[in-house]
Amino acid sequence: MPITAEHIRETVDDYLDTRPDEKGRLEPILDLLDAGADLTSRKEFRGHATAGAILADPAGRVLHIRHLALDRWLLPGGHLEADDARLVDAAQRELTEETGIPASVVVAAGLRPLHIDVHPIPANDAKGEPEHQHVDFRFLFRTSADVGELQTEEVTAAAWRDAETLADEALRSRVMQALR
Repeated sequence: MPITAEHIRETVDDYLDTRPDEKGRLEPILDLLDAGADLTSRKEFRGHATAGAILADPAGRVLHIRHLALDRWLLPGGHLEADDARLVDAAQRELTEETGIPASVVVAAGLRPLHIDVHPIPANDAKGEPEHQHVDFRFLFRTSADVGELQTEEVTAAAWRDAETLADEALRSRVMQALR
């Protein structure tokens, strides 16, 4: 069963129960859901959901991938697919696809996102996509495995980095706290 607007709303509401100070920042997402926007569709350019994985190893390092299209170091993640049942499942699928790390050696730290980030994505003329917003639901996972075969259509490199190097201050703080 594919991810539904109800699942997205429940996930945002659950997240806001623990982080009520972020309600103003996430209000536009709730407004889109109220307006009937299909945040599961990558054709919804006002904003659509993506799922990201924060993968930590036993030493507290976080896996980063070099994204081919954006030419930036990012956390593994991407768009939802029709066979994803939950956002956490989409994050784990993307992690496995991009890094070659089997799902069987990765453990989700929970079903609630550690962080929800809203960020702009530049226009992509080759795909006919205007500039748009990604609503990235980021879930924490743990593993003792190393990177496997990279998905070279999207990823050019992978590197384990100290959690302290995460650029987003809120994400860095939450990851560091979760890894204690």
